[in-house]
Amino acid sequence: MNSNQLIISITFFAYLAGMLLIGWYAYRRTSSLSDFILGGRSLGSWVTALSAGASDMSGWLLLGLPGYAYLAGLESIWLGLGLLVGTWLNWQILAARLRVYSEVAGNALTLPTFFSQRFRDESGLLRILSAFFILLFFLFYTASGLVAGGKLFETVFGLPYIWAVIVGTLTIIIYTSIGGFLAVSWTDMVQALLMAAALIAVPIMAFGELGGPDVAIAAMAEQNAHLLDAFTSSDGEALSLIAILSLLGWGLGYFGQPHILARFKAIDSLKSLPRAHHIAVTWVFLTLAGGTLVGITGIGYLETPLVEADSEKIFMMMVNALFHPVIAGICLAAVLAAVMSTADSQLLVSSSAFTGDFYKGLFRKQASEQELVLVGRAAVIVIALAAFTLALDPKSKVLDMVAYAWAGFGAAFGPPLILSLYWRRMTRNGALAGIITGGATVVVWKQLEGGIFALYEILPGFLLSALAVVVVSLMDNKPAKEIEEEFNEVQQKLMDSAQDT
Repeated sequence: MNSNQLIISITFFAYLAGMLLIGWYAYRRTSSLSDFILGGRSLGSWVTALSAGASDMSGWLLLGLPGYAYLAGLESIWLGLGLLVGTWLNWQILAARLRVYSEVAGNALTLPTFFSQRFRDESGLLRILSAFFILLFFLFYTASGLVAGGKLFETVFGLPYIWAVIVGTLTIIIYTSIGGFLAVSWTDMVQALLMAAALIAVPIMAFGELGGPDVAIAAMAEQNAHLLDAFTSSDGEALSLIAILSLLGWGLGYFGQPHILARFKAIDSLKSLPRAHHIAVTWVFLTLAGGTLVGITGIGYLETPLVEADSEKIFMMMVNALFHPVIAGICLAAVLAAVMSTADSQLLVSSSAFTGDFYKGLFRKQASEQELVLVGRAAVIVIALAAFTLALDPKSKVLDMVAYAWAGFGAAFGPPLILSLYWRRMTRNGALAGIITGGATVVVWKQLEGGIFALYEILPGFLLSALAVVVVSLMDNKPAKEIEEEFNEVQQKLMDSAQDT
């Protein structure tokens, strides 16, 4: 190991030690299942906003987005725009109502429990179906993060791939299982700040090295002029309407992501939401802009072009070229931060679904708080080990499942959740129909090719899920009186809060 690698290694392991210390501190404040799953609903504006952003973006923000922008140029702006608008709408439409309704509906800690208690589903079918989708999709989602983390350690330290994956997996297991939601949220806040700093610093330094934005743009135009046109695809052809809608459609996924929605339920009060909303949208704008600029400046900065999968190395290559090893170590730690901040949240939501919706809901309804926390911690370990086995193959195609899982969650849970918060006429059977229709549409649409089937599967899945909820609910009997009364209670609480604000 040369001196540069040694300095970067010291930076990396100092970062990992800091995350473990945060986990230990959170452990001392975790005594109940509510603490473990939602941090006792005690998060402030900054932690809520930044942890939501960090758990959302993952390593895709520092690897996938810069790599996509490097290959596609300004075409990538459509994807960033879709995600930015989706973030804003998610906070605007869901945050306040989900915070109030999840508490009124029997203090529902998880999304499956919320659906079950919102519609008084005594059969348990709604809860079990929702929990099943969460466990299934997040198993592959988490594995993709472990694969990305393993490749990072392999690239930076020259470790054998399997040992690289083991190091990242163990770190995430330890602070997630020990500290629960508080550890995940506090570490995510730190990681969000680190990610933003790295993504802003790299393009600024690159522009400086190239002689300014004008020189950088001229260099890009000289190599691939069509990459500077947002309406032209990477192959030089006009960007189709289906392609633009597919990129913008990523924003719809936010409405159904359990690990992001958990932050809305965990904020300390409605008064903290406006500030959190502004912080979250600002962070997303800065990081998406930074990630896009990293890829675009890389077009003119690198002398030897990167092709295909190697394009995802653009951030790491520019960091190594632009910064002193100490700063490079910090920036590369941001990649690990992005991977960990999503993997830990996904593990916790999966653990919550297993503990609250399977174990307690079906087998141990009278379980003590201490028992549930213990089971939750054990579930984190078991789920992480299952994801670890999927991540052992460095050539695994698990990473391809990220977009698939995003679409699955968005289509299956997005429309049922939005309508359950706004439409009093919605029924339990309508919720079941929406979840099944949205998930099934994504699965089937993904298998078809050509023509309209080139459209990103979240768009037809989201539309058909919403349609299924409405049609089945209208065909069904009206909700029971106590369900309507609960809906009215939520409406009144929201009105009172708005007047107080």
